[in-house]
Amino acid sequence: MENVIPSLQPADIKEQHKNSIVENIYITFFSYLFHPVFIPVYVGLFLVYIHPAAFSGFSDGEKRQTMVIILLNLVFYPLFSVLLMKPLGFIQSIYLNTQKDRIIPYIVSGIFFFWGYMVFKRQPHYPLILTSFVLGIFLASSVALIANIYFKVSMHAIGMGGWLGLFLVILKNSEMLMTWPLCIVLLLTGFVCSARLLKGSHQQADIYAGLTIGFLTQFAAAIVTL
Repeated sequence: MENVIPSLQPADIKEQHKNSIVENIYITFFSYLFHPVFIPVYVGLFLVYIHPAAFSGFSDGEKRQTMVIILLNLVFYPLFSVLLMKPLGFIQSIYLNTQKDRIIPYIVSGIFFFWGYMVFKRQPHYPLILTSFVLGIFLASSVALIANIYFKVSMHAIGMGGWLGLFLVILKNSEMLMTWPLCIVLLLTGFVCSARLLKGSHQQADIYAGLTIGFLTQFAAAIVTL
């Protein structure tokens, strides 16, 4: 008997899973605003201007200089390098959708992260919590490079896990009341990871692995540095 139930073609299946306009706005907002390359800026602003003790003895000019160092070494240089890789043919897309595309960006970004760590380490007047955070970023990129061999670990989850890990380190050291900062970052972590799952960029295992990497590398850096 002829099968009268129409089979779904790949295009039909894709159409069934197509996100709504509201979902696309949600995905775009959290994926771009909290892209891992921007996490050092948010953490830097928190340490420089909100943390009660980290930069208490710094002048306004020194605080601005600190933010410039963070922007250049941890944001601009890695981002600009990735943008250059596309026209040079090193990657297929600046969105780094494949594991192969992520290899060179991980390596190049890791170099800048290590350089940023050395900049803060060699200037002892900078608070150790900032030096520890940058070391954690370098460690996270190194572990992610290795994990990338086996699966496409979520870079967004790594970034949010590192942010959360740093705040827990601050809480552990009793440097300030962390109730509201932790609550905010926990909420943002849920929003960002949900957006990546909703987009279909990762499996749940990729998200959990990324959070674990970001979280543990911050604690490892704190053990070494603080």
